[in-house]
Amino acid sequence: MTEVLPPTTYPFERPDRLSLDAGLRDCRSRPGLVRVQLPHGRPAWLATRYEDVKLVLGDNRFSRALAVAAGDDEPRMFPRVNLPTAIAAMDPPDHTRLRRVIIPAFTARKVSALAGKVKTNADTLLDKMADVGPPADLVEDYAVPLTITMLCDLLGIPSADQTDFRGWVTTLLSNAATRLPVEQVMEARTRMVDYLSGLITQRRQEEAHDLLSAMVHARDEQDRLTEPELLMLGITVLAAGYDSLASQLVNIFYLLLTEPDLQRQLRASPEEIPQAIEEFLRFIPLGWAGGTLARVARQDVEVGGFLVRAGETVVADLQSANRDEAQYPDPDTVDFSRTESSSHLAFGHGVHHCVGAQLARTEIRVAAETILSRFSELRIAVPVDELVWKTGLLRGCENLPVEWSE
Repeated sequence: MTEVLPPTTYPFERPDRLSLDAGLRDCRSRPGLVRVQLPHGRPAWLATRYEDVKLVLGDNRFSRALAVAAGDDEPRMFPRVNLPTAIAAMDPPDHTRLRRVIIPAFTARKVSALAGKVKTNADTLLDKMADVGPPADLVEDYAVPLTITMLCDLLGIPSADQTDFRGWVTTLLSNAATRLPVEQVMEARTRMVDYLSGLITQRRQEEAHDLLSAMVHARDEQDRLTEPELLMLGITVLAAGYDSLASQLVNIFYLLLTEPDLQRQLRASPEEIPQAIEEFLRFIPLGWAGGTLARVARQDVEVGGFLVRAGETVVADLQSANRDEAQYPDPDTVDFSRTESSSHLAFGHGVHHCVGAQLARTEIRVAAETILSRFSELRIAVPVDELVWKTGLLRGCENLPVEWSE
C-alpha cells in the first residue's frame, strides 16, 4: 500500500552552474519513490533511478493527457497551465497523429542534407569572429545565431524576425526563478501565436518548401490536425529548436573551456567528438530541474518495487537518471570512452522522445568540430566567477566571452 508522506519541495536546491542537485543522489539511494511538491500544482511522486524513469516515460500505463486534464492541479514548473492542444500534452493516438506531421522533416536523409548548411553557417560566423578578433561571445556570436538560422531555414521564418521570436521564447521558458509576472509570460505567448498565425496565412496564400508549409498542408488538405494544434505545434518547434539547443551548445563549450584536458583530448582525437557529445548530453544538466512533464497512472503500476496507485501523479527526473550509479559507473566524471553514454535520456524516452534529436546532435557536432579546428588554445576571456548564468528553466551562461591564439 502506498504510504502518503509529507511532500518535499522540489527542486531540492537552486542550481549552481552545471552541478546536479545533491538531493537526487540521496533519493536514488532510498527504496521506492519520493513525495515532492513542485512550484505549482498538487504533490507528486518523484522517480530518480534510471530504470524507474524509463518505465514512467515509456509505459503507456502512464498518461500525459490525464496530467494536463487536471488543469491547475497538474504538478509543473511553469505558473501557467499546460494546454491540451500541445503535442507534449498528448497520449497516442493523438500524439502519434501530430508527430507524423513533423517527423518527415527530421529523417536521417534530411538531417544529413542539413549538415552541410550547418557547416557553412558555422564557418560564416567564425569568419566574422576572426575578422573582429578576440574577445568574442560564444553565445551571441556563435551558438544563438547558428541555432536560430537553422530553425528559420527549417520552419521558413524570415531572418529579420529572429530577434522578436527569440525574446518570446526566452520569456515563455521563464519560471518562478525569474519572478516574471504571469501576465508577461502570457503576453509573449499571445504575440508568438499572432506572429505564427500571420505566417500561416502567408503559407496559405503562397506555399513554400519548409516545415511550416508542410504543417499547413497537413491541416488544410489532409485534416490531420486542428487549427489550435497547428499553432501549438509551431510554438513547440520554435521553443525546442532554438533555446534548448543554443543553451546546451553553450554548456558544452563552457565544460570544454573549464576542463582543458577534455578540450585537448578532442583536439588530439577529433574522431571522438560524436561519442563525446553523447557523454556531454548524459552529463550536463540542461534544465533548472530534471523533472520531465508529469504523468498520471491509469492503473496501479509497480515502479522500482513501489506501488503507484491509479490516479496518482509521477514526475521523472531525467538528469538524475543520467547520473544513476547503477547505470553509469563513476557517473559524475566525464569519460569519452564510456560505452553506455548513448543510452542517456537527455532527449527523453518513449513516444515523447525528441523528434529533432538527430538534428540537434548534428548541429552540436558540427559546431564543436568547426570551432575546435578553427581556433587554437580557445579560452574564457574573463574570470569564470564573473560569468552570469540564466535563472529560467534552462541552464547556460548569459554570455561566454572567449579569446584564442592568433
